[in-house]
Amino acid sequence: MNAIPAVYAAIQNSLSQGHLVPYLGPGVHALTPQGSAFPATPQALAVFLTSQTSVPFKIRTNLTAAAQFIENFKHRKSLVHFMAQAFSVAGAPNPLHQWVAALRPLPGLVVDTWYDTIMAQALCGLSGWGQIQGVSQAEHHGEWVRYYDAQGAAVDAARAQDWSLVLYKPWGSYAPEKNFIISDSDFVEVLTEIDIQTPIPPLVQQLRRDANVLFLGCRFDHQLTRAYARQIMKRSSLRHWAVLEGPLTRMEQQFVTEQQIQVIDLSLQDFLRGWDDMLKRPQALPALANA
Repeated sequence: MNAIPAVYAAIQNSLSQGHLVPYLGPGVHALTPQGSAFPATPQALAVFLTSQTSVPFKIRTNLTAAAQFIENFKHRKSLVHFMAQAFSVAGAPNPLHQWVAALRPLPGLVVDTWYDTIMAQALCGLSGWGQIQGVSQAEHHGEWVRYYDAQGAAVDAARAQDWSLVLYKPWGSYAPEKNFIISDSDFVEVLTEIDIQTPIPPLVQQLRRDANVLFLGCRFDHQLTRAYARQIMKRSSLRHWAVLEGPLTRMEQQFVTEQQIQVIDLSLQDFLRGWDDMLKRPQALPALANA
């Protein structure tokens, strides 16, 4: 715990220099009072999808395999329909989303790796921002992403150059056009090209330069989450943080070591509480040079 004030000082310094990139995983929804109204974990989403139609027992808990089965045997339109059902329910920004939207100066890039619209809702009061969403090759062959302004209107990549903040949803989102990268084949298409960065839009590649990524609500216990994090961080800085409470799995420990990610062993709630305390008592922070 003695190192925590120094970590806050480093994160604040990164923010002030315009280098901080918040990177949200589905775990951020654990802070939602009374729980999320939509599936907020891969396991919960797998349960929802397999409750809508018959799926072989051996893949019922495997989200991408279950989605692939539905796509193969019920048609892609059925899979999109079920995903839309899952994420069409109302929700509101929780303290973590509000914290990201209130950061000043605003980060130029925020990454959100779940299918809901809550982070976009949190940004609604701001101007000059937009979204870049990953899209499925099954529906948009040859197209990797689509761009939407703050009102949800589709725009071209040139318009996005003027945005002060980019919300990057690499796996897609329910709104505005029900873009979902969810099945095995969706991910195979992306991962086949991601090493050469083709699916990552040039604007995101530009904004992640010199970035310090702050992972919030992310676990690295699955190859997909590790692959995306690794490729989105590529050619950024050599300093990153992850708020991860409790013991790490062997693969998580290997990943954070390999990627030079400093683990902050706090719950998200305690992390936010510590940030608030820092703002109230900035004199208690060590100088960054000693951090």
